[in-house]
Amino acid sequence: MRSLDQLKPGEAGVISSVSGDEEVLLRLMEMGLVEGTPITMVRYAPMGDPIEIAARGYHLSIRRAEAAGVMLQDS
Repeated sequence: MRSLDQLKPGEAGVISSVSGDEEVLLRLMEMGLVEGTPITMVRYAPMGDPIEIAARGYHLSIRRAEAAGVMLQDS
């Protein structure tokens, strides 16, 4: 298992858990980042933060620190 912030562009995985403080956790879950969701790393911003991911048919940008709390199983 590894965290979402460790993926390289084009790599994918399935969310196995999401952690963080309550406010961040709720926001990520509202965006559809819940256990069992397939996810693909699209790209990093030029300075490395935020990151762009694809999940559930749409693209999201999240902070790298938030992505560190999203644990993945390799798909």
